[in-house]
Amino acid sequence: MIRFRPATEPDVPAIIALLSDDILGRARERAEDEAYLTAFRAMQADGNNHLIVGEEDGRILATYQITYISGLSLKAARRAQVESVRVASDLRGKGIGAALMADAEARARHAGCTLMQLTTNKARTDAHRFYGRLGFTPSHIGYKRDLS
Repeated sequence: MIRFRPATEPDVPAIIALLSDDILGRARERAEDEAYLTAFRAMQADGNNHLIVGEEDGRILATYQITYISGLSLKAARRAQVESVRVASDLRGKGIGAALMADAEARARHAGCTLMQLTTNKARTDAHRFYGRLGFTPSHIGYKRDLS
């Protein structure tokens, strides 16, 4: 049985391994980088930014980040932004992703959110189908600008 819980610092290497476990992540993640621990600590200090792991029999097999955003638009809707959704590649297609997103939705509702949103890379066509099956609609076009 998978248990979803807040990540702890010792989980960070396993989370980085999950982030690296696909065609896009292999090219951009570096497990030895101290910046991950610095970022994790900053997330821990921010009460609206949470890193969650799915664990079974001591193995971290899934992860996601959820950030709660208060705003004025949509009648002052509180939003849950879900990012970095990953399931171990050897376990994909077994319902873990749906359980992960159900956990995210439960946490969002508990935090008073009325909207859950996410972005996904254009190249992740399997993810697009997955999110569509869960009731998400591709309602916006996202833009990013590199500031480094």
